[in-house]
Amino acid sequence: MKTADSPITTDAELEATLDRIRHFQSQLVRLRQVETDPEAYQLSASGFLAEVDRMQAAVRAYLSGPADRLAASA
Repeated sequence: MKTADSPITTDAELEATLDRIRHFQSQLVRLRQVETDPEAYQLSASGFLAEVDRMQAAVRAYLSGPADRLAASA
């Protein structure tokens, strides 16, 4: 089973990670709409933002890998 800290190794995992990034971004948009206290927003958003950053780094690492790895997972 893939864990949150596992590297992306297949195109299917890439798509799942991209979906998860979109979900977290949607949560942040919603949080910005409902949280009126800037300090509370920052505290609430920081975890989402850190996770988005981590997932985006994993996506970059996967996409920067050799093409044969990408072709093998297709």
